[in-house]
Amino acid sequence: MPLINKLRTAAPGGPGSDPAPTSLSRLRIALTVFFALDGFLFAGWVVRIPAIKQQTGSSAGDLGLALLGVSAGAVVTMTLTGRLCRRYGSHPVTVAAGALLALSMALPPLTHSAAALGLVLLVFGAAYGGMNVAMNSAAVDLVAEMRRPVMPSFHAAFSLGGMLGAGLGGLVAGGLSPTAHLLGLTVVGLAVTAAAGPVLLRHPAPAPAGGADRITPRRMSGRTRRLVLLFGVIALCTAYGEGAMADWSALHLEQDLHAHPGVAAAGYSLFALAMTAGRLSGTALLERLGQTRTLVAGGLTAAAGMLLGALAPGVWTALLGFTVTGLGLANIFPLAVARAGALAGPAGVAAASTLGYGGMLLGPPAIGFLADWFSLPVALTTVAALAAGAALIGYGARHATPAATNAHQPQPAHRPAALVDGIDEPSLR
Repeated sequence: MPLINKLRTAAPGGPGSDPAPTSLSRLRIALTVFFALDGFLFAGWVVRIPAIKQQTGSSAGDLGLALLGVSAGAVVTMTLTGRLCRRYGSHPVTVAAGALLALSMALPPLTHSAAALGLVLLVFGAAYGGMNVAMNSAAVDLVAEMRRPVMPSFHAAFSLGGMLGAGLGGLVAGGLSPTAHLLGLTVVGLAVTAAAGPVLLRHPAPAPAGGADRITPRRMSGRTRRLVLLFGVIALCTAYGEGAMADWSALHLEQDLHAHPGVAAAGYSLFALAMTAGRLSGTALLERLGQTRTLVAGGLTAAAGMLLGALAPGVWTALLGFTVTGLGLANIFPLAVARAGALAGPAGVAAASTLGYGGMLLGPPAIGFLADWFSLPVALTTVAALAAGAALIGYGARHATPAATNAHQPQPAHRPAALVDGIDEPSLR
């Protein structure tokens, strides 16, 4: 019987009983709410970009430069948030970033030039990047405490929040101005943060062994740093595919396969729905197959699906390929971030998230350049190549363990061996 169960049975009632199950359940719900809120707010902003473009009188090129503010703010903040989480804890940083993200939603409608828009999007991007690193760091700690691989369920909440935000935005776009819509999202975001935030603040994230380490962390060993980089590259490969599918799937269906515009638009919707379904079933899959098999199978499935979607001669076959791709990619990013966090804590989450976000930025323009040089179907096969590469890297890193790779750095005492000592565990229960 695991030690944690012995401790629970030793004090079956009264003041000394272990309240962890109830506390962790509440914490999981609150953290899930923050993941959903992140997707909801981001999608709400994305659907109003055309209206903000018109409001600011920006050209396509000006808007592209302004949108770089999101990327720049996110990447810079992601590199700093790991340190903030080490110093103050991932829970307070998650709550603070959630409030800042909600407040920043109200800023774009106040701008009337591309330059001003770019500046306020720096704030939006900073909040978005910080929230992603902080909540993923909190999720890594919770996975370790629960001794169950529930990381995909958090990312499923993000996907569901994004679908809800995009759907709601599409419904109100014709009747509400961008100012009213985004200000409403600010109110919703602040209300949700106020409701879920106290749960995170009352349940501080576990401190590493030797409490001072949270403030003065030891440096990662060179081997651990390289392994974190490998898992960051896996995250990049997955996010590359997500970015490419978001921007190019509809065009491929309409331009190359002559699909009706409504059918072409369904391509990304099916991909997103498949990703959400894959993440909702991710915990059960991980408990049955283990992390390595899930990662490798996901990468190979995504590669096969994308080859079918890119090279299929007909619309319906391509739609099937996009659906299979979504199922394959669903759990790779959560696994990569969780593994980087198990190796190096918040610093590992920050590194993997930054690389993953870079992949999402790299995918669309890379596909565009390759489509000009070759063709769009050929360009889309790079998604398959990177998915297969993620599977190969994941298999090669299957024996990575913090104990072996970071022997001179103390590991968090709360992190169980099933989560730390290898990604081949068939069950983490």
